[in-house]
Amino acid sequence: MHAYEFLQRYGPAALVTGASSGIGEAFAALLAKGGFDLVLTARRTERLERLAARLRDHEGVEVLVCPADLGSPEDLASLCAATADLDIGLLVSNAGFGMKGAHADNEPARMQEMIALNCTAPALLTRAFIPRLLSRGKGGIVITSSVEALMGFPYSAPYAASKAFSKSLAEGLWGELQPHGIDVLALCPGSTDTETHALQGIDSARLEGMMSAVEVAQEAIDNITEGPVFISGAHNREMFEAVTAMPRGEALLMMGENMKQVIN
Repeated sequence: MHAYEFLQRYGPAALVTGASSGIGEAFAALLAKGGFDLVLTARRTERLERLAARLRDHEGVEVLVCPADLGSPEDLASLCAATADLDIGLLVSNAGFGMKGAHADNEPARMQEMIALNCTAPALLTRAFIPRLLSRGKGGIVITSSVEALMGFPYSAPYAASKAFSKSLAEGLWGELQPHGIDVLALCPGSTDTETHALQGIDSARLEGMMSAVEVAQEAIDNITEGPVFISGAHNREMFEAVTAMPRGEALLMMGENMKQVIN
């Protein structure tokens, strides 16, 4: 889709959650380059402000910074109120984080935070913005899921389950909204070169098929009409086609052994 056509279909403004780093930051930069005005949200205000200043200066677009913890219903409500008068045609629900390790070792409070951000936030955020998109008669939603949504993942069990929720949410919304001219895409990245790996105790040097955050975000933009589910990267598509064709028990044991080898 030509950049002008993309802006006409999904613009003039986009909301990107989790925009302070990684895939969210890449989405923000690419959309600004395409002429979108932006609403950026994440918890780290200073990073958002630096990104906003750079995009205003380099791309000449309007950028509204709305710091928020989307795991908090109050912050989510504040974000919706702050954007009530904006013509947002594209929602990129990207905020989230993961946990790696044996499930018995997971910290319960941290796990609850993860589920709130990875599951509850996209469900409530899409609920808030879908009426706006329906009134426009066009637009799009991208929900960042993961290749781990495609099956259970030993030593990443609650994270994989949370991403299965977001994938299923996107698929259901695709079925509801496609007849109304609204595109929905569950974006399923594999290994992506972001700070996330270090935070989860993963040795990035042992990961195959690593993609840059910009590559992942660009593929989502290029394939937003190819929903409901898009797996980033040819390597990941080929690998998970093979893995999901295996007997499930065999695949789970293999993925568990692979996961143990990359966790520090």
